[in-house]
Amino acid sequence: MAKTTKLSNSKKVFPFGEDLEGAAQNILIIGAGLCGSLLALRLGQRGYNVSVYEMRPDLRTTDISAGRSINLAFSDRGNKAMKLVGLEDKVQELCIPMHGRMIHDKEGKTFMSNYSGRDYEYINSISRGDLNALLLNEAEKHDNVTIHFNKKCKSVDFEKTTALFQDYNSKDEFVEDADCIIATDGAGSALRKSYYLGKKFLFSFSQEYLSHGYKELSFLPTETGDYKTFKNALHIWPRSSFMLIALPNLDGSFTVTLFLSYSEGRYNFNNLTTPEAVTEFFQNEFPDALEIMPNLVDDFFENPTAALGTVKCSPWHYKGNTLLMGDSAHAIVPFYGQGMNASFEDVVEFDKVLDQNLENWEAIFKTYEKNRKKDTDAIADLAIDNFHEMKGHVANPIFQEKRKIEMALEKEFQNAYSSKYSLVTFNENIGYRQAMLKGRAQDKAILNLLTDKIISLEDDLKEILDKVNAETEAILEDDRIAGL
Repeated sequence: MAKTTKLSNSKKVFPFGEDLEGAAQNILIIGAGLCGSLLALRLGQRGYNVSVYEMRPDLRTTDISAGRSINLAFSDRGNKAMKLVGLEDKVQELCIPMHGRMIHDKEGKTFMSNYSGRDYEYINSISRGDLNALLLNEAEKHDNVTIHFNKKCKSVDFEKTTALFQDYNSKDEFVEDADCIIATDGAGSALRKSYYLGKKFLFSFSQEYLSHGYKELSFLPTETGDYKTFKNALHIWPRSSFMLIALPNLDGSFTVTLFLSYSEGRYNFNNLTTPEAVTEFFQNEFPDALEIMPNLVDDFFENPTAALGTVKCSPWHYKGNTLLMGDSAHAIVPFYGQGMNASFEDVVEFDKVLDQNLENWEAIFKTYEKNRKKDTDAIADLAIDNFHEMKGHVANPIFQEKRKIEMALEKEFQNAYSSKYSLVTFNENIGYRQAMLKGRAQDKAILNLLTDKIISLEDDLKEILDKVNAETEAILEDDRIAGL
């Protein structure tokens, strides 16, 4: 394990350069969330000595949700990682299938918009805590993996490959060292901050916030433990400039999330300051939701309002010493349901690079970043796109017509057509960037053809497919010529 030393006597104990798959290779992981716990498990399986340090208490013994999203959308890219570590069946037991979006209008009328024309393609609602606990338990089954809680990373000396921690209980500070340090400590990463403040190399960093924030609410189960609304869907109340969504939990409840501007519009987080104002807002905008959430006011004022931001940075690594992974390298907004899946896919892609038996950690980190960054940039951009789609476009008639055509094409030509959503969510063997470029071109093609009345829902599907493919290829060729 990484050697614990006093602050004044820190020195690197394990010299770099021994066999990467040998016992002398000690890896320090900062952060035991979803990405960190999966990475620890996989590296433990590969035989590395792994020490993980997490600033929060152990979620298996303490409730640490505190208004943070307790369930997430789990799909094929995430499942690819579960297959890698042999946990696919155990994870499936935690999943609730969601076959599509259940759209709710202001009168309470609903319609279902499936995610795919192929019945076997759907996403899942999964408990963040249950999944994290499973990964921690599996990682700790390996004698070469040790996980420490209540240890906050204050900074990283990326030149010496050491990290400074503080124990939350004793307040003592100590230094840990290793052959390499991998930070999976989220959007507020201590390693990324150390890169930025260190000014020892050219480091690019951007953090862009939406004007909207989010607040967690809930639908509680019925007295008999049943669901108060349809279980197998992601529910959306799109209202153009804001929206409400709800995902099911195994206990019969739903996690409900309000996405709303901080300061703009008739209703915003800054002016919803009284129970009366909150109740009026829901009566006017989400009356059918209000009917099944008598706990609204309590949830609204007990749970925090949190920001929504995108983090991009480069480089992710410093020589062979340190590496950013997961949200610490590429935090995204949650509107494509890919944040967790992208972080899990990071581990899969990192594992592929380890299989190449490169000569040292620097070669591994450099290859991993070169392979991966273009795709994480793409999913960040797609998530912003989907924010606008979910809060408004899903209720637009031409968008609904486009989706019906996409569903019909996917159902009729199961091996020949996939929508942008399907390319991103269900085609785990193509990168996010490839999915984005093709998917955006297809979207533009169908909308152009519908607007110009060249296709309609009444047309022969094979003719529609041929026209969409031809228009898509023309758009892609224009993009290639333009260098996009």
